[in-house]
Amino acid sequence: MNARALVLFSGGQDSTTCLAWALQRYDHVETIGFDYGQRHAVEMQCRDTVLAGLREQFPAWAAKLGPDHRLDLALLGQISDTALTQDQAIELQRSGLPNTFVPGRNLLFFGFAAAVAYRRGLEVLVGGMCETDYSGYPDCRDNTLKALQVALSLGLAAPMVVQTPLMWIDKAATWRLARALGGQALVDLIREHTHTCYLGERSQRHDWGRGCGSCPACTLRRLGYAAYLANPADPADAVG
Repeated sequence: MNARALVLFSGGQDSTTCLAWALQRYDHVETIGFDYGQRHAVEMQCRDTVLAGLREQFPAWAAKLGPDHRLDLALLGQISDTALTQDQAIELQRSGLPNTFVPGRNLLFFGFAAAVAYRRGLEVLVGGMCETDYSGYPDCRDNTLKALQVALSLGLAAPMVVQTPLMWIDKAATWRLARALGGQALVDLIREHTHTCYLGERSQRHDWGRGCGSCPACTLRRLGYAAYLANPADPADAVG
């Protein structure tokens, strides 16, 4: 089994859950984050808080947690006219996709992550992409990431495994997975210190975490948390 992984870690709920999943599964785990001019740049600060919390509260994971890598991808923000990189109202476009879709974002993220992983001797890339609860982004689809895994492995002449542990579960199940991995301590860390809100709002505190409460990301997180509280233990959810 591959033992060394690099987690695409934004500082949000999904990537934090994926980081815990990787720490439970692999012997050595590193993280990578991207500053691309996102409106919710506060997530870059949240990353530090979450990483510190994981090291402090989970000693067994701290022993596996290696360096964090940050890449400046400001050029992506400069060429993207989207509600995640510009001061625009969030709305659907004529294409049917929300204007929070940043074209090519995940493709670039995985490409850069693979380059870092290759240099660091890491064989697995872990991302929090999901087809069950998502905004229709084509670069979050399972087929896209399977094709990307093939392309990266061929382009590097080295096997590069892409893992997406949240691909087929909804947001309520993501909360359950976090609890299964790290108990209430991990759930509380995610609620208090991760960032999901597209608008970068952290002054408003809700039972599910901090955010504006009305953007698509906050709505999805809020509804998922309510469903999790209604059914905190679902036998269908398993830690793989």
